[in-house]
Amino acid sequence: MSDFIQDLADDLARDVLASSAELGDAFFYEQVSKVLGASSPTLQEAFMTSIRIRMAERRGREFLNKALAAKRSGGKAPEAPREAEKGGH
Repeated sequence: MSDFIQDLADDLARDVLASSAELGDAFFYEQVSKVLGASSPTLQEAFMTSIRIRMAERRGREFLNKALAAKRSGGKAPEAPREAEKGGH
């Protein structure tokens, strides 16, 4: 059942994040989380984990792209956040 829950949560997280721009709400996932929590805290937790992971991956990919662009153009590479500033897990 665990894989089933995670798959459902991740599919929903992907769709919610993809829809955020169209909805004009970067934090729409918080509303979806509340809806899930009202009926399934287990699915809510898996959904929020997927949201955090996907958002972190997006930030990491943006950093990579900026670093590569800087290297290729001879510019200054972006600085990674300090340990204390990272947050997350």
